[in-house]
Amino acid sequence: MGAGSDADVIEASLREPGRFGALFDRHATVLYRYLVRRVGADDAEALLGEVFSVAFEKRATYDCERPNARPWLYGIATNLLARHRRSEARRMHATARQLARTAPVDDPADHVVAMLDAESLWRQVASAVGELPAEERDALLLYVWEELSYEEIATALDVPVGTVRSRLNRARVSLRELRASSGREE
Repeated sequence: MGAGSDADVIEASLREPGRFGALFDRHATVLYRYLVRRVGADDAEALLGEVFSVAFEKRATYDCERPNARPWLYGIATNLLARHRRSEARRMHATARQLARTAPVDDPADHVVAMLDAESLWRQVASAVGELPAEERDALLLYVWEELSYEEIATALDVPVGTVRSRLNRARVSLRELRASSGREE
């Protein structure tokens, strides 16, 4: 039932809607991880359901020349995330605090210093990422967190590959400026 490419599954689901479940089985875990990172666990589950609901509704428009539907699904997820952008920076700060608390350090004083440094740096990074234009932030997070190629990001965001390159470059420049202004330039 789940054999074949994603395009095969989608095409088969037009005749037998139940076949669409194979797409969920293949991609739900990575999409859920992406959504949790972007909006937190509470909203991610609902958004994951919405991603696959939208994908199911739009499956007849899927370009079956593309065997892998994951970039298409990331595109749907990214579009659904647009309404959650305001809370994204807060969640990134919470992640930083959690990561800072779990950093293993032998000396308690070193632990406190490391925690304060990590939390301070993460706040700056989260703030800088949160201040990026939405298009740059989406491209950056798909590249860094989801390890999508430029071509996959272009598919997900429905833009040319050159646009992805430009957006990632602008995001990198903004983050480099943060490093320089924080005194962390090497």
